[in-house]
Amino acid sequence: MNLLLFDSNDMSGENEIIISGRRLKHLNNILKLKTDEQVDVGKVGGLLGKGRIISINEDEAKLDLNIYISPPEKLPLSLIIGLPRPKMLSRILRNVAAAGVKSLHLINSRKVEKSYWQSPLLQIENIHKQFKTGLEQASDTILPDIKLWQQFKPFVEDFLPNLLSGQRSFIAHPGNYPLLPADSNIATTIALGPEGGFIPYEIEKLIDAGCTPVSLGTRVLRLESAIDTVIGRQLIPQF
Repeated sequence: MNLLLFDSNDMSGENEIIISGRRLKHLNNILKLKTDEQVDVGKVGGLLGKGRIISINEDEAKLDLNIYISPPEKLPLSLIIGLPRPKMLSRILRNVAAAGVKSLHLINSRKVEKSYWQSPLLQIENIHKQFKTGLEQASDTILPDIKLWQQFKPFVEDFLPNLLSGQRSFIAHPGNYPLLPADSNIATTIALGPEGGFIPYEIEKLIDAGCTPVSLGTRVLRLESAIDTVIGRQLIPQF
């Protein structure tokens, strides 16, 4: 945890917070902080800065705040991902938040197991929990936008064309396609299929909506690796 995240529920005064639970254990057992020592802090959705330990014990830590730093800018990147199995999704959510992805759309697909949509992980509070873990790693405070789409056709026909308007848009899929461009400064949306990939009908519909097929290389990647590759190429600065 490189950043102690807090929200309004932690506030005990205008510039004071009280921390308990998992975050307190980190302060006590990992950072081993004492009174008057400081830790990097950030308010969810707000600024970053320093928190000074006023008091700390096994039950709670009280800190006063000096927050004045803007969070890092988000990548101008939106990801469309066929819903993966829950265990993989947890890691994906953390990595997406840590990398600074602006928005994430989890969509249905023929190869998505129906049971995945019943996972408690898809409850918004659980999604945000995974996002916050990623933000703590990256020293960021802004949660990615998240939308869930259980019906593929309404998403791709009614919503997607408007989403893609005025920006680059791609579908990453194995095949003899051009390599995904690397650029961190252009608004971009990239679609990736679930485990097993999109079926031909879905690929056709995504192309009709405005997505250009691209390749991530000659190897067929697992979804997690494909997402990391996509994000990595968008992080590459252009000179």
